[in-house]
Amino acid sequence: MNIQRLINMKGKEKIVMVTAYDTPSAKIAEKAGVDIILVGDSLGNNVLGYNSTIPVTMDEIIIHLKAVKRGAPNSFIVADMPFLSYGCSLEESIKNAGLLIKNGANAVKIEGGKIHCNLIRKCINIGIPVMGHLGFTPQSLNIFGGYKVQGKEQSSKEIILENAVQLEKCGVFSIVLEMLTEDVSKQITEKLSIPTIGIGAGRFCDGQVLVFHDIVGLNPEFKPKFSKQYANTFTIMLDALNAYKEDVKTNKFPEEKHIFKGGK
Repeated sequence: MNIQRLINMKGKEKIVMVTAYDTPSAKIAEKAGVDIILVGDSLGNNVLGYNSTIPVTMDEIIIHLKAVKRGAPNSFIVADMPFLSYGCSLEESIKNAGLLIKNGANAVKIEGGKIHCNLIRKCINIGIPVMGHLGFTPQSLNIFGGYKVQGKEQSSKEIILENAVQLEKCGVFSIVLEMLTEDVSKQITEKLSIPTIGIGAGRFCDGQVLVFHDIVGLNPEFKPKFSKQYANTFTIMLDALNAYKEDVKTNKFPEEKHIFKGGK
């Protein structure tokens, strides 16, 4: 997979993106043949126990990026630029984007609209591909006042559409549309020549992205409207651990076949 192939898939074949955070899940994603693996800052919510993506640091993203790269060495990997890794100074932002590429990413993802176009152009000019992200942008959680669907008001629709156009002009190769009304995401998808990848943005995007943990049911307490659970591995793993605990308590484990003996 590469950027040109992804762009050429628009209107011909849906793009499948999965957010993964570690070597085992990356191995499974690569084996399944997904088009893109995203090392998202949502690792804060799904792996690190934070209440949002905001506390996630560059060091944490890099650790998980390296793990994903080891598990999926042949996949196209996009890494999120976490909160405060960009937007303060242009030089520091470019350096952080470059660190993600040096540590295994094929591209970086930056949340927000045309305000970041200067940074995006600079990144592209030095060989750092950029994926955009519009609609609900989790790093702006405090400004939005919670997890709210975007694009309901006419003024909001116009702003998001304008930002999408400007992001394409400044060089992003695709845009994630999150928690956005379907009519707006459809408009954006039809207007742009680059792919849109939706998460809670309806049926008309050029691709879809979901979090690995949500797909396989690792967090049964979190079931957002836009997601679909394809398995219940939480229960499977819980049953396995309960069985292990019972075996230890009742001296059924370890058995003869699990022990080492001295002598020849």
